[in-house]
Amino acid sequence: MLMRTDPFRELDRLAQQLMGPGTWSRPSPMPMDAYREGDQYVVAFDIPGVSADAIDIDVERNMLTVKAERRPVTKADDVQMELSERPLGAFSRQIVLADSLDTEHIQADYDAGVLTLRIPIAERAKPRKISIGIGTGHKEISG
Repeated sequence: MLMRTDPFRELDRLAQQLMGPGTWSRPSPMPMDAYREGDQYVVAFDIPGVSADAIDIDVERNMLTVKAERRPVTKADDVQMELSERPLGAFSRQIVLADSLDTEHIQADYDAGVLTLRIPIAERAKPRKISIGIGTGHKEISG
C-alpha cells in the first residue's frame, strides 16, 4: 500500500502519543463554533465517535461545561493494530455565558458527531419598545 508521508502529521501524532490521551484531570480540548441565530445563541462541538451517553453537559451559574469521553473499540484477540490516529480519552470545554442568556432552557442535540446547544436569549435582554405617555398638563414643583 502506497502512503504519502507528511512530516508535520507525524510530529503531531508523536506529540499526542507522548502526552497520552486526555484524562478527566487533563482533558483534551474539543473544537467548537459559536454564533447567534435569531433569538438563540448556538454552540456546536465536534466530538465524533463519542456515544451520546458519554457526553456530560453542566451549567453552574454562567459557566457551561461540556465533557465527553471516547473509549477504544474492543477488538478480538487476533487483531493487530496497524495505524491508530483517532484520539481517545477525555475531552472538555468550558464557556462563560453572558447574563443575557437563559440557561434554564438550553436545548442539546447530538447528530453525526456534532453536539449542538441552543441557548435562548433571555427576555430581559431582548430589544423592546418603550411607549411614551403624554401628560395632560405640566405640574410645577415648589420647594
